[in-house]
Amino acid sequence: MASRLTMAAAVAAALTLGVAGCGSPSSNNSADKNEDTGTISTQTAAIDATAKGPAPEVAGAKKGGVLTVYSQSTPNTIDPTDIYYTDSNEISKLLFRTATQFAIRDGKPVLVPDLTDVGTVSADKLTWTFKFVTGQKYEDGSEIKIEDLSYAIKRSFAKDLYANGPAYQLAYFKDGDTYKGPYAGGDTYAGVETQGADTLVIHLAKAFPDLPFYMSFPMFTPIPKAKDTKADYKNKPISTGPYKIESYTPGTQLKLVKNENWDAATDPVRHQYVDGWDFKWAGDDVKTQQQVLNSNGPDANAINYADVDASLIPQLTGEKSSQFVQGESPCTYTWQLDSTQIPLEVRKAIAKAWPYDQTWKAAGVNDYIGEAASTFMPPSVPGYQKYTPVEDLTGLGNGDPAAAKKLLEAAGKLGFEVSWYYDNTKPIPQQVSQVRADALTAAGFTVKAIGVPTAELRTKISDYDAPVNIAQGPRGWCSDWPSGGSWIPVLFKSSAVADGTSMGELKDPALDAKIDAVANLAVEESTSKWAALDEEIMKQYVAIPFYYTKFGIVIGTNVGGTQADPTMGMPLFTDMFLKG
Repeated sequence: MASRLTMAAAVAAALTLGVAGCGSPSSNNSADKNEDTGTISTQTAAIDATAKGPAPEVAGAKKGGVLTVYSQSTPNTIDPTDIYYTDSNEISKLLFRTATQFAIRDGKPVLVPDLTDVGTVSADKLTWTFKFVTGQKYEDGSEIKIEDLSYAIKRSFAKDLYANGPAYQLAYFKDGDTYKGPYAGGDTYAGVETQGADTLVIHLAKAFPDLPFYMSFPMFTPIPKAKDTKADYKNKPISTGPYKIESYTPGTQLKLVKNENWDAATDPVRHQYVDGWDFKWAGDDVKTQQQVLNSNGPDANAINYADVDASLIPQLTGEKSSQFVQGESPCTYTWQLDSTQIPLEVRKAIAKAWPYDQTWKAAGVNDYIGEAASTFMPPSVPGYQKYTPVEDLTGLGNGDPAAAKKLLEAAGKLGFEVSWYYDNTKPIPQQVSQVRADALTAAGFTVKAIGVPTAELRTKISDYDAPVNIAQGPRGWCSDWPSGGSWIPVLFKSSAVADGTSMGELKDPALDAKIDAVANLAVEESTSKWAALDEEIMKQYVAIPFYYTKFGIVIGTNVGGTQADPTMGMPLFTDMFLKG
């Protein structure tokens, strides 16, 4: 998804979380913690077209206070057009209303209207009409207009400036493959039009039945053309949601305060319980998770949204068990192998040597937050099938460097250089990198690990021209919505390379044709066919599967209303409050 980890799936650098010395997948179930490590269930693509604001009240909710949010991983942008990682996507729900949005009901996502209805499609499936909610205001009190939503959509085509945002519009919207956005291409664009003050029309090049789900993304929040500062907009985008930006230091801190011009009566999903939010990034996750568990002073009003580290699991007993929140998550973490730089026989040798269990331990993964993966699509995706794992791509085991070395020798590739970026400012990413380096060195590879600061990591791994060939972005993926159509086409078609969402950088016209054939089927027909393509692609060894995610985070003793947003694998910020 969407959320690239993804990346972030989306959506992504979270693969470097954890602490050394923790147990392997089989040893993390502890008798001194409840034995329910959580399950991964299949989501459904549900829609409630009749939902209206205000959002139902959260039981026990109170108003007031400032909620602190810690995370080591740092969002790379808060420009709505450029957001695709899961953390910035979830944060954006506090700042931006979108055309549609997900309500979370009994732990399951349901698509509902937000600034528009959920749309009506024409008989030929190529024209969608959306009715717009008029009378809403931006944070400065000015009116939100239908033209602003149209402009925001056009803005998303300026991929030279907003390279990280989702790119389905390039493939599905009329003339999406040629239009370059309002700066280079002008305001006239055949794919989007407005009619009067309350009607948005989107014209497609080919059927896109999931369009109403796509329109829940931040790129579908209105942006007034007169206030678009282009590349600088990311520093303080204008709010339409319950909160607005008080201050923002990229990579370090984001402070939000109440937006007095947000209209709760028309918003079916968001609340405004706390007075403000204080997002603090780049601190060591294990340290801040321990602070949250201790809940001394202001940390009683805090959470850490990274997966709980395995070393802390034994503490989650007695009274502290209520500080551990579990739920659903729609993601798979992987390590990419660049198919354009690494021959197939070498990719197979890498897979043979891969230290799954050692990486699991070094990253601090545990059964409460993950399940070993052997496919790309996770069990939460409708149509998922757990096929027989491809050789050496099981997500389990210590790897076999000696056997991998023989494969390299047979291929005449002994000493082949493998390279990647890692966060050199934190001990855990360094340790994960070292585990990987030790195994591959033992297998006869030349290893070049390049350390970079936390704040630069996402940008570095997203550059496909960078001098590395392993672990580029996305380092995993999350469902953009519950469908294989938000996985296979966006990750493995040739167009994904230019879109910045490629896993393995495949450019295979024959595979493109197979993917298009399934994508063009009705949903009820395509659902069962995505898994076969998943298996076919896995056999090309373009990524090392790591684990399917579960949601498991720690919260302070004074934090209430915390539940998982299963569309993001993040806490649902819009429902949270402080108890006193």
